[in-house]
Amino acid sequence: MDRERVSAFLDSLGPLSFFGFILLQAVQVIAAPIPGEVTGFLGGFLYGTVLGLILSTIGLTIGSFFNFWLSKTFGRPFVDRFISKETIERYDYLLHHKGAFLVFLLFLIPGLPKDLLCYILGLGHLSVKEFLVISTVGRFAGTLLLTLGGSFIRHQQYYRFSMLLGVTIVIVFLAMAYKDKMERLFRKLHIASRRKR
Repeated sequence: MDRERVSAFLDSLGPLSFFGFILLQAVQVIAAPIPGEVTGFLGGFLYGTVLGLILSTIGLTIGSFFNFWLSKTFGRPFVDRFISKETIERYDYLLHHKGAFLVFLLFLIPGLPKDLLCYILGLGHLSVKEFLVISTVGRFAGTLLLTLGGSFIRHQQYYRFSMLLGVTIVIVFLAMAYKDKMERLFRKLHIASRRKR
């Protein structure tokens, strides 16, 4: 990643440079041409912590909403075209679950396919307002970590970056190690909540 070249490209957009980055973040959610981790890091690298976090959050929210809207508008046949049957079946309980907090917890777990979850959630019961709150707040912690990392490198704060990287690796390792257990727990909670009705 060449900061000067990317910076020069965004600067060439003039007043639209912020919009260019927001569009980049939104597109990586919709079409996933590049990993979201790269664009999140890039936001902090180019714009610093505060502005990078704001721009990334706006872009991620737009992209997430677009996925959700596409699914709501065109339904299951549309989603089936590019999400495997196995993935949809894995999260099928979300289509019947009305508990927003459970969905929020899923967005907090590193390693889960959040972009695909946006499509799947569009087939369920969540309102647009509920989805926007859940997806935006749920993505915030991960976006903050990536933005901080980029900002630390921008200011050559390598010690802070190393500390942040160490903490992030531990969090991701624990999340990946217990991801399946957490998902099974969420499914059990869903089943239990339905039985109480």
